[in-house]
Amino acid sequence: MDRRKFLATSAALSGATFLPFGAFAEAHSSPFSFDTDGGPIQVHPINHASFVMEVPGMVIYVDPVGEPSLYADKPAPDLILITHHHGDHFEMATLRGVATAKTAFITNQVVYDGLEEFQTRAEVMDNGDVTLAGEYDIFAIPAYNMTEDRLEYHPEGRDNGYILDIFGTRVYIAGDTEDTPEMRALQDIDIAFLPMNLPYTMDIDAAADAVMAFSPTYVFPYHYGESDIDAFTAMVGDHANVLRGNWYG
Repeated sequence: MDRRKFLATSAALSGATFLPFGAFAEAHSSPFSFDTDGGPIQVHPINHASFVMEVPGMVIYVDPVGEPSLYADKPAPDLILITHHHGDHFEMATLRGVATAKTAFITNQVVYDGLEEFQTRAEVMDNGDVTLAGEYDIFAIPAYNMTEDRLEYHPEGRDNGYILDIFGTRVYIAGDTEDTPEMRALQDIDIAFLPMNLPYTMDIDAAADAVMAFSPTYVFPYHYGESDIDAFTAMVGDHANVLRGNWYG
């Protein structure tokens, strides 16, 4: 990905000012926009772990929860990706408020079991599976806790992260996870969404260390609660460009 194209497109769309590579970008209104060979990817942070991603020919909602009115000014979803069943990632009332008759779903097994009327439009992905959504490959990446006193939150093998390949631009949505060996071994990630809040995921030290291991071009801290994102950005240094969305109002 050409970083200059990203900066130019973002500035045109939002009027935002971005600092040099590796520096901290202050929160600004969406969308963040990234050029691909097939057209732009636009990222709209919604809240905590929920966001909308517009890609060429498709609108994708990721872990949509909260009042449907939060999504009222966004185009309707063609696809909803759900990482796992916890209430800050999966809420049937929200899905009923935002999904249309044409919306498809990709989930893990536990979410699928609770999808009720949407099951007929859903595909289950287990860790390691690959599927095709429209023109885009989607890979299910393990998302789990490794620290002994956190194992109950996200046991290994149950929950998903996802990688989407959008015309060669690879987007990694980590879901709720620590800095697992599978995360640290990722390659060629252009845009990463990483959680960092205790006790459910990892702290900023582990998240920064993971960034240094797999070197995404851009990283969005999300699902971070009261974590110190300034400190995280300083730890990352020039290993990635940290982008801060308006996740918490």
